[in-house]
Amino acid sequence: MESHFEAAANLWTWTFCALLLAHLGTRFWLASRQIRHVATHRHAVPAPFESTIGLAAHQKAADYTIAKTRLGLLAAALSSAVVLGWTLLGGLHLLNQGLLNLMGPGMWQQIALLGTFFLVGGLIELPLSWYATFRLEERFGFNRITLGLWLADGAKGLVVAALLGLPIAALVLWLMQAGGSLWWLWAWAAWMGFNLLLLVIYPTFIAPLFNKFEPLQDESLKARIQHLMQRCGFSAKGLYVMDGSKRSAHANAYFTGFGPAKRVVFFDTLLSQLNADEVDAVLAHELGHFKHRHIIKRMVTLFAVSLAGFALLGWLSGQVWFYTGLNVVPSLAHPNSALALLLFAVVAPLGSFFLTPLSSQVSRAHEFEADAYAMQQTSGRDLASALLKLYKDNASTLTPDPLFVKFYYSHPPAGERLARMQQA
Repeated sequence: MESHFEAAANLWTWTFCALLLAHLGTRFWLASRQIRHVATHRHAVPAPFESTIGLAAHQKAADYTIAKTRLGLLAAALSSAVVLGWTLLGGLHLLNQGLLNLMGPGMWQQIALLGTFFLVGGLIELPLSWYATFRLEERFGFNRITLGLWLADGAKGLVVAALLGLPIAALVLWLMQAGGSLWWLWAWAAWMGFNLLLLVIYPTFIAPLFNKFEPLQDESLKARIQHLMQRCGFSAKGLYVMDGSKRSAHANAYFTGFGPAKRVVFFDTLLSQLNADEVDAVLAHELGHFKHRHIIKRMVTLFAVSLAGFALLGWLSGQVWFYTGLNVVPSLAHPNSALALLLFAVVAPLGSFFLTPLSSQVSRAHEFEADAYAMQQTSGRDLASALLKLYKDNASTLTPDPLFVKFYYSHPPAGERLARMQQA
């Protein structure tokens, strides 16, 4: 007769399979809806945009959206296959046993397991990343990065990930072994501290490794921006222009940093596309996020969700069925901390995926609030004009599938956003 232990492991195996299939099936269903909807509306510009967006630009956005969505389907299938390979097909167990035979048990073996896992995962994803950059983005005129720079970025990213990730991983592994029954609470605190530290050091030490940041030279524009920030009660360490055109034709602007390290960053592509009034409006939108404390709210949400995640990991790491149900045999004599972290990293996104509509809805609401604030501080006409230029230049489709929007979109689609502005 099947033991209680075997029954729990088998139940977990079937639950995992159902979760994996539901995750992949939902992604394919939503993507197919998006492709059909965009293709159906490809041949005519929506009425509200007929005077501002040409048919050629509309069709380019449709084709770009369809191509990206199809590539996303391939990425989803590959990701699911990799998850299956690591778990039920025995990949993680074989890797763990191989490193145990090579290095013996201990902290270094567990760190090596984490590092090798993520390195192999990165190598598996590399061909798709190359295709997205040098085929898809190239075909639609967005790619400007050279192969040499792309490889250099990848190498620098790997070094930065190792220098930052391995120490925090080692700390979490040590806490899992030495922190007692509440190790997950101390590990969560360490993880949150690490994320806060990144907010401070990223703009000063990490971002300049990949892009050049120069102070904004246009004195007239700088004066306008500083006046706007003073009027809104906001201060920043500096105004910078980033050489985004070195890698892509896409345009953006953002705030980065935390506390006294906050800075305003404009892509050079954005400044070349918008006039001064439109830059003011885009910046006012970003200031709206700070005025409504959206950044703090998102951080608090991140803290709460990650605390729940660490608590769940703390319980699962002590359950043998959690390992064996995914075809991983834990050691009875040595810690299984790295195995627990990796299995949780594989499984957690499958479940959290179904919370995406909730986070997307909150994010879209924040965008509407930031738009409303920008219209109070600057001209709504300038904000609408800037958004239309960005939608056009970034080839963002004007006709996304409504359900796809509700599930994935962190920003409202153009039609909803501009209609809300007109109502205001």
